[in-house]
Amino acid sequence: MMEQKELRALLRQVADGALDVEDALVHLKEAPFEDLGFAKLDHHRAVRQGVAEVIYGAGKTPEQIADIADALRARGQKTVLITRMSAQAVDFVGARVPLTYHEMGHIGIVGELPAPDGAGTVVIATGGTSDMPVAEEAALTAQALGNRVVRLYDVGVAGLHRLLAHTEDIMHARAIVAIAGMEGALASVIGGLADCPVIAVPTSVGYGASFGGLAALLSMLNSCASGVSVVNIDNGFGAGYLASMINHIGVK
Repeated sequence: MMEQKELRALLRQVADGALDVEDALVHLKEAPFEDLGFAKLDHHRAVRQGVAEVIYGAGKTPEQIADIADALRARGQKTVLITRMSAQAVDFVGARVPLTYHEMGHIGIVGELPAPDGAGTVVIATGGTSDMPVAEEAALTAQALGNRVVRLYDVGVAGLHRLLAHTEDIMHARAIVAIAGMEGALASVIGGLADCPVIAVPTSVGYGASFGGLAALLSMLNSCASGVSVVNIDNGFGAGYLASMINHIGVK
């Protein structure tokens, strides 16, 4: 599987005369997707978007996850990210591919994490400890996509001094993911301190009137701080992915 930087290197070889056009064509003419019967793997996604395909583990059998990971690795994908992976699938998948499982975030990583190549730092902040599963999904996603990550956990508005103790991290971040349940106020507070995009993630943490994260979602959507965008409830993956895109703007 060819990533954008590998494709650029290939084209430079052709331009410099170091590689024959026909030989380059062999590298490029592989089928854009692979049909496994139960899944169609998008092998050209890394070329189009800069990020290879990610496996969403929820609802898939361990056999399906292992087969997809095998196929992605066979086409050269060095790091395969598996989100929402159940602990029950770990032993089976781990017997087939080199798997590291992070139980807190329900994240499986096949292969090695890449060296950070983003422009700066992605900060992951949570309102409370109970938000850590979503935060770890975001943090590990960002790391798997080549970002340096700083974690600021349990820095919610119930004790604002805990957040202010990390003002330097906030001021130097390229993107910030603010994760909170309850009333979701953390995103607005961080948005008022930071000069970079803030990605707000409402979580389903809270008592009855939080409505499974809906209260935090509406609060974040109504943030009075500029520069705050919002992803879906508990969507740590989406927030980590978007933070990575921001952190890689201008990076070749």
